Amino acid sequence: MSIDLSQFHQIFFEEAAEHLREMEALLLGLDVAAPAMDDLNAIFRAAHSVKGGAGTFGFGDMTEVTHILETLLDKLRKQEMTLTDEMVNTFLEAGDVISMQLAVHRGEGEVDAEVVREVCEKLERLTSAQQVAEDHAQAQAVVTEDPGYGFFDDVPAPSPSLQSAPAGSEEADPGYGFFTETPVEQAQREQEQGYGFFDGALAQPLAQAPERTASSLQAIPAADTGRRASDSGGRRASDKASTSQAEASSIRVGVEKVDQLINLMGELVITQAMLAQAAQGAECAGNESLQRSLYQLERNTRDMQEAVMSIRMMPISFVFSRFPRMVRDLAGKLGKQVEMKTIGETTELDKSLIEKISDPMTHLVRNSLDHGIESPEKRIEAGKSPCGTLTLKAYHQGGNVVIEVSDDGGGLNRGKILQKAKERGMPVRDDMSDQEVWALIMEPGFSTAEVVTDVSGRGVGMDVVRRNITELGGRVELDSVEGCGTRVIVRLPLTLAILDGLSVTSGHQTYIIPLNAIIESLPGAAADIKTASGGEEHLLHVRGQYLTIIALHKMFGIEGAIQQPERGILVLLEADSKKIALFVDELMGQHQVVLKSLESNYRKVPYISGATIMGDGKVALILDAAALVRASHEA
Repeated sequence: MSIDLSQFHQIFFEEAAEHLREMEALLLGLDVAAPAMDDLNAIFRAAHSVKGGAGTFGFGDMTEVTHILETLLDKLRKQEMTLTDEMVNTFLEAGDVISMQLAVHRGEGEVDAEVVREVCEKLERLTSAQQVAEDHAQAQAVVTEDPGYGFFDDVPAPSPSLQSAPAGSEEADPGYGFFTETPVEQAQREQEQGYGFFDGALAQPLAQAPERTASSLQAIPAADTGRRASDSGGRRASDKASTSQAEASSIRVGVEKVDQLINLMGELVITQAMLAQAAQGAECAGNESLQRSLYQLERNTRDMQEAVMSIRMMPISFVFSRFPRMVRDLAGKLGKQVEMKTIGETTELDKSLIEKISDPMTHLVRNSLDHGIESPEKRIEAGKSPCGTLTLKAYHQGGNVVIEVSDDGGGLNRGKILQKAKERGMPVRDDMSDQEVWALIMEPGFSTAEVVTDVSGRGVGMDVVRRNITELGGRVELDSVEGCGTRVIVRLPLTLAILDGLSVTSGHQTYIIPLNAIIESLPGAAADIKTASGGEEHLLHVRGQYLTIIALHKMFGIEGAIQQPERGILVLLEADSKKIALFVDELMGQHQVVLKSLESNYRKVPYISGATIMGDGKVALILDAAALVRASHEA
């Protein structure tokens, strides 16, 4: 019976990507001088799993590379060779190549054949660079100590080619390397039960492998064979139990299904709000049974909403895990010694934020390495350890997730930043607060780098970070002490699907202002309002600052709204370290609203980030606070 394996491709792609990430993380954490055997075994298993899956689906290019990689890893885990820095670097390069090949089979990108060839040649050279033993006596000792590596004393060791591999232990590879088969055929035979996707379809041809293995092991002492088989059986049982437990505790669900569930949940929240508002009428107010039922419905809806939203939540480790490799490579390129630490990797945030926060985080990490942490020589001169520390930290604070990127480098130079700002004609003062000075480096095109490199120095980076974070509904803060280090603090909402907001009115229209953009609100009558430009413009004087007053009804041409700021409400907004006062008619209340994309359902509207449906069934537009603040200051 023929089976269409293409239906299982997506599962393989996901699992192979997980194995490659695990392999890279383990390689970066290896102590080259004294590598842990558990780590080497785990790296080998990850490579072996990728090889087996690739062979099952006929991805020969991946099978060839992983076969050579697996051969060298097998020698290391059997302590036939000594781990070196060059090996770790080559393993990482091989992982990159396999990742690129995986992307090609997924229909993304392409692979440079020359790069693949170079990596394979490096792996083969490293495999043959060291001998299993220095002389025949040492080789005999290895055979005696661990039967199964040399079945025939006088047969030369197999060459590290794609067609044959060193004989391995039963635990990893029944029939592994004994037969001159193509890599694809060998992987299809050796991988147990068709990579776990089939219960019986591929079991029959694979069942012959143990018989071949048994016939090949006749020269092994029976007692030792029993011991090895026992050890192997205990490990297999443990692996099988852990695999079964993992399968029982989680399932793979497509993102589109989760999104559909969240959309339906949003509709349920809106319906519940409409029922609650309808029940406030006089005809329902005295019905205690109805009120109790509606209260219970509200509580259950809220609990269900939190449960559904938690499905989309992912640990920040998905972002943090991609930086150890980058830090290692970039530090080597810059000639610096850097140790990376992570705190709070289990902190969760929405999957959509996970995908969008990666680029800003990359800018921050590169800036810390290039601008923040000094060279070993300069650090020693300053009385510091030659090895700098980069720390990534995440934690929940209120309804936000906070991500900190800090280093113990040279810190920001206040005088240098002010001097550069003056040279560019920026409106700065010597008595500016530190926070105001630090905010200057996030202005477009601003850079204090003396030399432009391929890492940084072109004035592109921090302004991009601030813009991207602002678009996600968050904000960026900077804290620095010269000579001690710099800390960048990023505050983000937990999710982009639900928003805590304040509803306001202007005329007969209702708008939602994101709560994280609001500083405070003031009654116009009690505020210190000044006029400018012949009475056309209004300014609010608060705590020694003059803030521009933006009238919401003028922004959108709303009729029937209050015209004088003294008779309305002033809501103070902050974005990009800048502030304005928004003039509205009335504050209605605080709500948790479900965001709906206005752009995908209608079109993009200036100063509007989305829409929601209120309890009375009417649509309320959600204001883009950052755009309002930007427009005011640009004007």
